Amino acid sequence: MAAGDEEGQAAEPEAVGEPEVAEEPRSFKDLGVTDVLCEACDQLGWKTPTKIQVEAIPVALQGRDIIGLAETGSGKTGAFALPILQALLETPQRLFALVLTPTRELAFQISEQFEALGSSIGVHSAVIVGGIDTMSQSLALAKKPHVIIATPGRLVDHLENTKGFNLRALKYLVMDEADRILNMDFETEVDKILKVIPRDRKTFLFSATMTKKVQKLQRAALKNPVKCAVSSKYQTVEKLQQYYIFIPSKFKDTYLVYILSELAGNSFMIFCSTCNNTQRTALLLRNLGFTAIPLHGQMSQNKRLGSLNKFKAKARSILLATDVASRGLDIPHVDVVINFDIPTHSKDYIHRVGRTARAGRSGKSITFVTQYDVELFQRIEHLIGKKLPAFPMQEEEVMMLTERVAEAQRFARMELREQGEKKRSRNDDDDTEEAVGVRNKVAGGKKKKRKA
Repeated sequence: MAAGDEEGQAAEPEAVGEPEVAEEPRSFKDLGVTDVLCEACDQLGWKTPTKIQVEAIPVALQGRDIIGLAETGSGKTGAFALPILQALLETPQRLFALVLTPTRELAFQISEQFEALGSSIGVHSAVIVGGIDTMSQSLALAKKPHVIIATPGRLVDHLENTKGFNLRALKYLVMDEADRILNMDFETEVDKILKVIPRDRKTFLFSATMTKKVQKLQRAALKNPVKCAVSSKYQTVEKLQQYYIFIPSKFKDTYLVYILSELAGNSFMIFCSTCNNTQRTALLLRNLGFTAIPLHGQMSQNKRLGSLNKFKAKARSILLATDVASRGLDIPHVDVVINFDIPTHSKDYIHRVGRTARAGRSGKSITFVTQYDVELFQRIEHLIGKKLPAFPMQEEEVMMLTERVAEAQRFARMELREQGEKKRSRNDDDDTEEAVGVRNKVAGGKKKKRKA
């Protein structure tokens, strides 16, 4: 659908302001959510609605299209899932709603929330993403789930190639993290999807930022939308303590080990800029006895979900990730976010540190700034409108770790090489859990030479 098709209806979105009177904290029932879904919220531990839920849910229940602008960790999934489930209760129908998301992990997470909220009313959802066998997905679609959560590329594959599958009866379309869907160059796929779904539908568009691309999409896809903005400027959560450390580039690993030791007992998310650095740092930390696990785009989908689940279940206390995990993933117990590699886009800083201090809890973030990162760091401070304090530490204690870290670095490099060879020979991916050989060496054991 071209952007001009519905220009006639593309009025400026109405804005929803703050309620005029300062009221008591509202309940989901006050927002118009039906009893059975209020109970489901209660079972999930959602006591009071978040700001975006207070603004979006009543408008959505009136049947209006919505543009939701909200910072990360603000409860957006509940803001669109509850109105959709309530509408589904009133008019039960298969293939009722489609949620488009930019990443596979986010799709699985949204599906979990739909299943949890809708378990008592028998809601079925299907996740349609890349990296997973299309045949099993075709079977899932043949069962006609109520809600499909999909990444745009794989959904278009099924619309074009899966016999008998269409979305002609669709009643609700949600585009979550719309700015990121468009930044990842899914515009063509989104266009194709808009062409084959009914015009007469409800559309919810959620985005952290209102970019030109998102405005164009809004004009093409929404009818007289109501704008629910919780936070118009970029900001980080008040309960987040943010620090930086200025360090020489060559000692980054040593400082990381020092901080992990100093703050032992917490759970950490460490963001690296590349898949390779994520893997290398995970191996380095394992060699030093930390329970670290990587998550990046070059791992198979099963391995990625496995890493995430181990971290969520607290079987691992350190998750090393690329920006594949910086947005949307709700891992409740992250205590500390470390920007091991500073993000090149300042907005990514907000998304990364938004992994901690969620839903009213407190948290810490520490950003490593080397001699090459000063300008990027100043941009981040400018964006969030505050100067960050330095993280307090004892330099001489850090330097005492250099030898141990250097040895672990050497072993990590050997393991990476080994994995590269293994990968070439079997074209498989692992999360490095089984690379035990070199670690035995560190522990003083002798590694048997592999037979040629």
